[in-house]
Amino acid sequence: MTVVIGFEGSANKIGVGIIRDGEVLSNPRRTYITPPGQGFLPGETAKHHRGVILTVLQEALDEAGLKPADVDCVAYTKGPGMGAPLVTVAIVARTVAQLWGKPLLGVNHCIGHIEMGRLITNAHNPTVLYVSGGNTQVIAYSERRYRIFGETIDIAVGNCLDRFARVIKISNDPSPGYNIEQMAKKGTKYIELPYTVKGMDVSFSGILSYIEETLFAMLVEITERAMAHCGSQEVMIVGGVGCNLRLQEMMAVMCKERGARIFATDERFCIDNGAMIAQAGWEMFRSGHVTELSDSWITQRYRTDEVEVTWRD
Repeated sequence: MTVVIGFEGSANKIGVGIIRDGEVLSNPRRTYITPPGQGFLPGETAKHHRGVILTVLQEALDEAGLKPADVDCVAYTKGPGMGAPLVTVAIVARTVAQLWGKPLLGVNHCIGHIEMGRLITNAHNPTVLYVSGGNTQVIAYSERRYRIFGETIDIAVGNCLDRFARVIKISNDPSPGYNIEQMAKKGTKYIELPYTVKGMDVSFSGILSYIEETLFAMLVEITERAMAHCGSQEVMIVGGVGCNLRLQEMMAVMCKERGARIFATDERFCIDNGAMIAQAGWEMFRSGHVTELSDSWITQRYRTDEVEVTWRD
């Protein structure tokens, strides 16, 4: 049985998760929350992560009932993400790997979301809508790569929602997107907004003054196009914005019309967490991947389709 511990801290969440052969043994997490009207800066976010990461690590081990000797591999988020928080997590992961005498493994954050979604939902070969604060992509697996069929050409959907929340001073606790969703549920009037789909890509910067329903309609449209291209009958939504129940409802309507199935997870696994890095690390480690200490750098730009997916097929 293979046990992998994963460290995630690419944005304002810091998490440590432990996976053993497809079982989530632990997944504690902390969130850096700023006052309404403010975003989170890289330096301050990294300072928050440094202050809690060892506590979260101990919680993960205690909750799993494991000791360092029981761990087979240490995985960490290599990128993409915010530079300072990524460095903080990478340093701790490197240190832990050396102290424990375990192999180290750098993981693509986006692939962590996908592999966590596949594990939790048991989706077979879905078209993936990956929506978060930093990324918006429609993805499908083909020939050892997660191929990007469409993406944002400016800002990510989560970043658009976050900026909107800052403008009208919506609370960041537990997250701006969640609070926008709760307020939208009370709405009764749909306001027509700019709808910018360009081929398989979307643009959100011009819609920032307006917001949620139209954003999601654009995402459903490009996802349906990718499904038609791939002949897919499954959709899986991952990433922090994937928790949004309205997005799930709108996607489910499209899937029902196509006779397709929708898969999604709750906030435990949609929002950035350590277990998703552990799960992707587990898949990679079992297929022979390791990261040498000299190569254990981080990068703020690391596309999903750069990674050779050797653990599928």
